Amino acid sequence: MIIETVYCTDTGRIRKHNEDCIAGDEKLGLAILADGMGGYQAGEIASEIAVSTIMSYMKAPAKYHVERQTNHRYHSSTVQLEQAVLKANQVIFAASEKNSAYQGMGTTVVATLFHNNCVSIAHVGDSRLYRIRKNDFQQITKDHSVLQELIDCGFYTSEQARHSPNRNLVTRALGVANEVNVEIQEQAVLSQDIYLLCSDGLNDMLDDNQIHSIIQTSNTLEQAAKLLVIAANSKGGNDNISLILIRPLDLKTKPRLNWFNRFINLFLK
Repeated sequence: MIIETVYCTDTGRIRKHNEDCIAGDEKLGLAILADGMGGYQAGEIASEIAVSTIMSYMKAPAKYHVERQTNHRYHSSTVQLEQAVLKANQVIFAASEKNSAYQGMGTTVVATLFHNNCVSIAHVGDSRLYRIRKNDFQQITKDHSVLQELIDCGFYTSEQARHSPNRNLVTRALGVANEVNVEIQEQAVLSQDIYLLCSDGLNDMLDDNQIHSIIQTSNTLEQAAKLLVIAANSKGGNDNISLILIRPLDLKTKPRLNWFNRFINLFLK
């Protein structure tokens, strides 16, 4: 699968350091975004470790990958991406244990791997993946956050949640413990889909309708990325703003999804 990818990151108007980290490899179909947290510059270290570890793991020959029992629900590439994120968690946690200045550091992460006309997704925390399909704008990932749990139990509506003081409290992050539960999923990819990976510095400043409108009315992905950052900063720029925009350009084979995910995707189109 051939994909077009645009990367953009900005410190924002309030923060002195950019603790976000983004990277990707179009040949692999890989994109990674991490939003770090912790003490002085420790969040920056955590996000950099997460991205570099995942990238190295995904580029390494298969013989170097950690063996695990096959998960028949998912494509092997999805399992590989999950293992890469788990490896990143171990590396960050080990670094925080060795260096007192890094104790308590952690990072969110969202990563996508495009292959065989489908996309494998792995995420931890509240960095998000969105998809535009025709005129439909959908959040694909679900935040691992206190706020999302309050929404799920009916304490907040989605609109009320935007003004909650709890919105930046995550319930999962890489590096804060020796083990972490990585959420993975697979989605079929259609021609002209647009995918957006972003840190909460974007979606805290702009609601879904604003993000969707900017992307849809932009002439190119590069223009959309620049306008999204400008818009987030114009609303306050309270946090680092990072995003990756991806558009599949060439689909040559039918999606290879297992029966469960094919069934689920019928209801997501």
